[in-house]
Amino acid sequence: MNPTDPTALPASDTLTRAASRPSRSTLGKSLMVLFKARVVLLLLFAAVGGAFVASDGWPGTWNLITLVIPGAMAAAGASAINQYLEQELDARMERTRQRPLASRALVPGRWVPYLGGLMILVPVLGLLPFNPALATFLLAGAGIYLGVYTIWLKPRTPLNIVIGGAAGSAAVLSGSAAVGHWHDPGAILLALLVFLWTPTHFWSLAIAYREDYARGGFPMLPVQTSARSAAGWVLLHAGGAALAALALSSRPNLGWGYLLPASLATLGLLAVSIALVAAPSKRRALVVFHTSNFYLAVILLAICLNVLFP
Repeated sequence: MNPTDPTALPASDTLTRAASRPSRSTLGKSLMVLFKARVVLLLLFAAVGGAFVASDGWPGTWNLITLVIPGAMAAAGASAINQYLEQELDARMERTRQRPLASRALVPGRWVPYLGGLMILVPVLGLLPFNPALATFLLAGAGIYLGVYTIWLKPRTPLNIVIGGAAGSAAVLSGSAAVGHWHDPGAILLALLVFLWTPTHFWSLAIAYREDYARGGFPMLPVQTSARSAAGWVLLHAGGAALAALALSSRPNLGWGYLLPASLATLGLLAVSIALVAAPSKRRALVVFHTSNFYLAVILLAICLNVLFP
């Protein structure tokens, strides 16, 4: 280092700055969490399920491309804005305090809402002239998740996730819109299933992390009522999702190849939900949470396979 160079930094400062920069792998992991990659994949799977159930066979490669890429962008953008808006509350909770904005792993984060907004608006506006129904459902999903759920309902009412579940339903209908049949009865039934499934999924997680949600200041149902009462609501919505799943078997493009795995998965979800009501505990609540993930995956996979191989 040239001591006469006014732009030169002491060696210790250079090392400190280099050490504070996140590595590429760390940055990649932070972005995966920021954009909620696992949630986005689940929403895309639901959207693809909507495309298959509204088709008589393969939905079409181009239709799936115009569904998956814009859908992933919009869902990831909405997820990033959600974390930006809730970063201070996330920092209070054990489960979420390691998220990149809450932990200050991505500093400064002022760019997040702008990038997230572009990730929503660019695909929506690009699709609007060619498939206005698909553009509408992508925008509706992001709008419900951010405006209705995150900003309006989540900090105010224990029933927040009930209405917020409509964001997942919009993902299903975006799939049916991608193939030109957004109002297909099978897609509407699948959207209803996701709407009813969502409280079962999130309330079981909230039962497991009841004290954490209370510390974060979110009035989730399990925070506002007893664990057993909340478990009863979990079971009620699981039963509603089960009825919608079984009703789907009446669709002409679905049959025994769908009904058998759907019935087995439904029995499993109902069994663990009943067990949670009988003896509410963190362990059983997490079993319901993970089972609900598996349940929805089985339903969607059974739909896709049965439509492809009737």
